[in-house]
Amino acid sequence: MQIQYKKTTINFTSTGKGSAIVLLHGFLENLTMWNTTVEQLSKKYRVICIDLLGHGESENYGYVHTMEDQAKMVKAVLDYLKLRKYVLVGHSMGGYISLAFAKLFAHNLKGLCLMNSTALPDTEEKKLNRNRGIEAVKQNHKTFIRIAIPMLFSEENRTVFSKQITEITNEALKISAQGIIAALEGMKTRKNQTSIYKTASYPVQMFIGKQDPISNYNALINQTKNTNVKVVELSGGHMSHVENKEEFISALEQFAKNCFN
Repeated sequence: MQIQYKKTTINFTSTGKGSAIVLLHGFLENLTMWNTTVEQLSKKYRVICIDLLGHGESENYGYVHTMEDQAKMVKAVLDYLKLRKYVLVGHSMGGYISLAFAKLFAHNLKGLCLMNSTALPDTEEKKLNRNRGIEAVKQNHKTFIRIAIPMLFSEENRTVFSKQITEITNEALKISAQGIIAALEGMKTRKNQTSIYKTASYPVQMFIGKQDPISNYNALINQTKNTNVKVVELSGGHMSHVENKEEFISALEQFAKNCFN
């Protein structure tokens, strides 16, 4: 399905019936990353997946896609579907967008779940790496994608899941250079959202891959201290929905059950 949002085409799917769970993919991904998750969750819930700005079949909105821009677009899709309350699940960049959404539209949330994501803003070092990434994308965005995707998996899983890495890479190669740059620019300037962990009136859960090559394990754990955030640790890397598929879906189902009861 598609809608027009500020003259921009936005692509999304809605599967199943019941209480709504919204799945937001990460950087260089699209809504197809959730296919297996949707298959399972839609047996009990209505599951909405959205192609974020500049990703999948959703068009670019501007030179920079801030996390707030993305959150407002997500809200427009959910308003179009006449949904008032839902659980929001975000992977990596989708987690940043989920946090921006929580800041703007807290009253709509029944629960918030982050997979391999952080409420902290980029460090100065990370911002430099984003800038290097932007330059690399301008040189050859397809090479950037082919290098980036395998690095999301734990080292040992790059061989184990080589077939899935090829599939994910092929999906990512559909993204335009502009879509990648707009996302990098948006992530680079995102805000510190750690206060949400202390003030949320709904359940919050965080999935952490213990071998995640792009996240700082200690920083993730530290931001949840003295909060009600439930932490689920998994053995793999950044791509828990592939590397720890069964455990991820099982824990997500339990979380949804807790949110809607």
